[in-house]
Amino acid sequence: MGSRTRPGYAGTGPGAITPDGCAVDLYARLPAGDEPDIVAAAVPAGARILELGCGVGRVTHPLLERGFVVTAVDESQEMLDHVRGARTVCSPIESLDLGEDFDAVMLASLLVHAGDEEVRRGLLKTCVRHLADGGCVLIQREGERRFSAPGEGKPHPLGFTQRVLSSQPLGGGVYSVHVQYEFPDATWTQTYVRRELTQEQFEQALGEVGLRVERYLTEDRTWVRAVPAPAGQAARP
Repeated sequence: MGSRTRPGYAGTGPGAITPDGCAVDLYARLPAGDEPDIVAAAVPAGARILELGCGVGRVTHPLLERGFVVTAVDESQEMLDHVRGARTVCSPIESLDLGEDFDAVMLASLLVHAGDEEVRRGLLKTCVRHLADGGCVLIQREGERRFSAPGEGKPHPLGFTQRVLSSQPLGGGVYSVHVQYEFPDATWTQTYVRRELTQEQFEQALGEVGLRVERYLTEDRTWVRAVPAPAGQAARP
């Protein structure tokens, strides 16, 4: 997998590691959380959903159980091998072009915080490219929460501890982050690059690709329902 690793991204631990440093076996252990409920409340019943960066199907499977039709996309075939019941597509998100429209496009897992601005634009352009008339884009962002400080450990109910080992500033609001996930029987690490986005910067990034925030779906503003901006509406400076 080393030759496919994205610059600035890496991972260690048992099992396959994806190009962005995610450990497949780690993600197979993680629960869906409240994401399926947030999505289900924001889109019509039975909607056709394009899930970008689906991973092992943590959110895919609960959405299928709720009656949605999901096309699940990931650049790691090892991740997609865990997905059941959905159409799967193995592809980098930025270059995806299925020639189809969907009622909703999901960009979760904080992918909008990609360190490379061109990558971020590519991700958002893919969302717009696949959006049906009247459709929406559901985006997960860091919102108002404070990013964990290095050395801070967060015990999880599932019995593991997530710890930020380091967060090195690279300039321009970009950081190289090194995170550890420690279970009783295994330890994984991931190094990735993240870009801070204030609410204003986030909304401007949407405007650059012709989207606008229709509403924030959670109190902490970590989930967003975005829709196409009116024709001619410019992004805020």
